[in-house]
Amino acid sequence: MNRMPRPIKWISSLFYMGLLTAGCIVIILFFFIFYGSERLPRVPHPLARIIETPKTQIYAATGEKLITLGKKKPVPLSRISPHFINAILAVEDHRFMRHSGLNKSRTLKALYITLIQPGKIQGASTITQQLAKNLFFSFKQTYLRKFKELLVALQIEHTFSKEEILHAYVNQIAFGAGAQGVERAARVFFNKPASDLTLAEATLLAGLPQSPTRYNPLRHYDRALKRREVVIRRMVATGYLTRKKAQQVLQENPTLSIRHRDSEIHSYFLDTVITRLIQRYGKDVVFHGGIRVTTTLDSAMQRAARASVTKGIAALDADPGIDNTPETIPQAALVAVDTDSGAVKAFMGKRECLRSQFNGAGSEKCQAGSSFAPFIYYAAMEKLNIHGGTEVRAPREVTPPFKKEKVLNTGHLPREHMILKQSMTVAGDRIALQLLEKTSLDSVISTARICGIKSPITSSHTRGVFAAQVTPEEMASAYATFASGGIQHDPFFIRRVEDAQGDVIYEHLIQNKEVLDAATAFQVVDMMQCVVDKGPAQQVRQQGFFRPAAGQTGTEKGDDDAWFTGFTPEICTSVWIGYDTAGKTKTHAHSATTCTAAAVSIWTSFMSQALGNEPVRSFRIPDNITFKSVDALTGCPPATGDTATFVVPLKPDQTICGDTP
Repeated sequence: MNRMPRPIKWISSLFYMGLLTAGCIVIILFFFIFYGSERLPRVPHPLARIIETPKTQIYAATGEKLITLGKKKPVPLSRISPHFINAILAVEDHRFMRHSGLNKSRTLKALYITLIQPGKIQGASTITQQLAKNLFFSFKQTYLRKFKELLVALQIEHTFSKEEILHAYVNQIAFGAGAQGVERAARVFFNKPASDLTLAEATLLAGLPQSPTRYNPLRHYDRALKRREVVIRRMVATGYLTRKKAQQVLQENPTLSIRHRDSEIHSYFLDTVITRLIQRYGKDVVFHGGIRVTTTLDSAMQRAARASVTKGIAALDADPGIDNTPETIPQAALVAVDTDSGAVKAFMGKRECLRSQFNGAGSEKCQAGSSFAPFIYYAAMEKLNIHGGTEVRAPREVTPPFKKEKVLNTGHLPREHMILKQSMTVAGDRIALQLLEKTSLDSVISTARICGIKSPITSSHTRGVFAAQVTPEEMASAYATFASGGIQHDPFFIRRVEDAQGDVIYEHLIQNKEVLDAATAFQVVDMMQCVVDKGPAQQVRQQGFFRPAAGQTGTEKGDDDAWFTGFTPEICTSVWIGYDTAGKTKTHAHSATTCTAAAVSIWTSFMSQALGNEPVRSFRIPDNITFKSVDALTGCPPATGDTATFVVPLKPDQTICGDTP
């Protein structure tokens, strides 16, 4: 019996497998064409009407409109600088004038990635495809939608000229800061019409649509310049610029227009909100979907935050011994959260310094320093069952768990021993290091974590947890856990999102997580009240703020970061002061004490305005807490009427004159 030679059999099998695969592809394509072509959105005539997309409105919690996304001012191509047209074509779609709506190689690559990574919808995005996306306002990316976008892109190319397509595109793309369309962007960022854009300005704008919030030059000027370099390199590669001209343009940094609109008061908050909306729904929905967003922002508090930060930094700037170079100009950040819910009420990223990269409120991180003390005290009080009346001593040497060698205690202390309640007020981080040695680094990190610190904390640094890199948002959220009696709330910015038809598609649900023992948390709060009443933050009282308040100051080695995070029963506010370039504080002559005092002053000014005529509330006292007066030095009952005393809260199993930790 004759058998088919093995090579021929192998080739035959491969042929039939290929034929079967091709058949499957044809069937799939037929399915997509048959079903995908149904209910395609109608392409408007003229195409310029595609610009008339629904506008997204973002509101404060108080009902004030903060910003409208999607505002446009369409202009004909003849009134747009050729520099911009060349730049946007080079960076977004340099084959635009030659292709028929699809970039075949990029489309095949996108299809390949989509098929081998199920669930990942990869875009190919020619200018025509990006334009086609504006006709789809669904909140989900699906394979069928991507296919429909391709069909619409082909339809647009078949129906309209390249000039009509390009005109519609440049008049609807988002540039950030609420600017949509090149004309509005030119006026927002440079206060001029699009026709007058220079090459340096045009290349900056052309780089923004890829990520309008990330590259917003009003917030992240250096990032925008880096992105502009990409645009200029693409212009060289595609023949729009010579290398010589490119080098000239790279040496020119465009000057931004400084105009204080109402939206700029809320700019850092809005950047955060828009970024989170894009992460959840995508740029198309956010900028073209006509959604209505209700945020947590209290407009009056935000204005108070800006006024307080501006005034506080101006006082530092006025120091006659300071040369205000970019490296020595101090920056500030303020975040205020509602202690009962975690709602972010005010959010200032830094002073209004347009060219600073720093956005300390949410994204950039600073060393916490002694601001970490409350987490150390809580962990120690839980593990060692000590309280505010426990006598402690400040030894000359301490060996913290994150360092092999001993740390020498230097500097003046009013006395060698004192009660724990007084130590947070007068002993800085000396007692905190001792408590850390007797507790454990893991328990302190665990306490910080459950309170809301999410940034990585490592023990590799010689200063351990004091060198932890955190944000004011985290600090405000974590301290609020103490203010609320041990109940933690994740900070949030968005209360509700409604679609263009008014249907609620998202609503924040407040979760009360009991993470700390209420009695121990109150004991820590009691000690932190001493910091405000009699300690390094007593400036709060001197400035006339007499509501119940607690907090802790913080500085870190090198004086690069100065903090004050404090709270009332209603609001927790964290204020940071520092510099764009770490390590510069040694030359700027602003001491840590000066910066800390400025942070306390900013906090006091803000809280006075934020709470205004609100009823005064007291911190809730847990039912199992009792109070006793103790000697300020020994923690024992006062011996005579002349002895300095403190009133300390005790849990049922605690007594005064207990063991020294």
